[in-house]
Amino acid sequence: MSAWFPKWRPYQGNIDVRPVATNEYLPAGQSIVLGIQHAFAMFGATVLAPLLMGFDPNLAILLSGICTILFFLMTGGRVPSYLGSSFAFIGVVAAATGHVTGSGANPNLSLALGGIVACGVLYAIIGIIVMVVGTRWIEKLMPPVVTGAVVMIIGLNLAPVTVKSVAGNPFDMWMALLTVLCMGSIAVFTKGLIQRLLLLVGLILSYVLYIIVANGLGLGKPIDFSVIAQANWFGLPTFHAPTFDYKAMLIIAPVALILVAENLGHIKAVGAMTGENLTPQMGKAFFADGVATSLSGAVGGPGMTTYGENIGVMAITRVYSTIIFIVAGVFAIFLGLSPKFGAIISTIPSAILTGASIIVFGLITIAGAKIWIENRVDFSKNKNLVVAAVTIILGAGNFELLIGSFNLGGIGTATFAAILLNWLFSLKDPSES
Repeated sequence: MSAWFPKWRPYQGNIDVRPVATNEYLPAGQSIVLGIQHAFAMFGATVLAPLLMGFDPNLAILLSGICTILFFLMTGGRVPSYLGSSFAFIGVVAAATGHVTGSGANPNLSLALGGIVACGVLYAIIGIIVMVVGTRWIEKLMPPVVTGAVVMIIGLNLAPVTVKSVAGNPFDMWMALLTVLCMGSIAVFTKGLIQRLLLLVGLILSYVLYIIVANGLGLGKPIDFSVIAQANWFGLPTFHAPTFDYKAMLIIAPVALILVAENLGHIKAVGAMTGENLTPQMGKAFFADGVATSLSGAVGGPGMTTYGENIGVMAITRVYSTIIFIVAGVFAIFLGLSPKFGAIISTIPSAILTGASIIVFGLITIAGAKIWIENRVDFSKNKNLVVAAVTIILGAGNFELLIGSFNLGGIGTATFAAILLNWLFSLKDPSES
């Protein structure tokens, strides 16, 4: 029987030739900086999701760090993942609470929290089933043609929302493209540690350029630094208790199925990038994510999911060491406990976050294509062609299917369409599945 945690060993080699494996670690200095980059990569989405649902973003950051460390411990440090606020809950929280997205604090927050706790419990139960009976049934339901498409639509589905945030504002659009150029140039023209920190370094460089152009030259909306001076250095976020209302729970709990699909796609993507078989860890990953979601909902936070943004960071840095995520989790906890640091991050203009998102979401999309390539998915077969084509268009177009009062959302609809179409078309010739 293998040990719960792997035996980590120091990395020896050239990252350009061989990536850092999950059970390897870099020197402390590099690990700390890479961990901080992961924390920054999740920040935009982890803050945006709770704001849209009327949750406390500082609490969401704090819980993302705690839940990431919890995930690390429960999976034995074998799955490189960062847990952050899930966008899959936005629609159902709005439906269950009557809260208009982005309109301030949610007056019916406790109802949403009860549903999130129930969702986490259901998700954890699915994880237990996978641990007991294995993943064969999931592998049958979601072969590479399906998982590759699901990973791709995670990036493509978020693309319109990202671009829309700067649409109609020429200055912000140019700054977003300048951010892309900064990060892309660092990725292509630099080497070593600077290249692996392209998102963090690119973010800082873009921020400085924005200050020069907007605050200095007056060509755009200047950054307001007064919020930093007014914020305290240390402070606890506001906690809330859940209310267990069966109607809200029925609306929100089925999101667990979407989280399963997301987590499965993420694990497949990371497995494809690392060359490691992470499938045996899938049950533990589902269970850990479910427990983290329930924990978060129990104290006032949003539902948790493994983050595609951080998969994008791993893809570009080629560092998959799980130790990095402990650093990221600890740093996020400090962020959540420091209103002043949170205020600093809140001054990052949406244009710069949009530019960073373009890079990260694009990397997620390409990770899906990589699953197809490495598993040699045969697109000369009409079954694979139709499954992939329909999935991508439904996901990218955000085809939201309503089942009663439950909104599957674009990613959920596309995911279940991929599973059902693959199963249906496999009836013709099971050997082709």
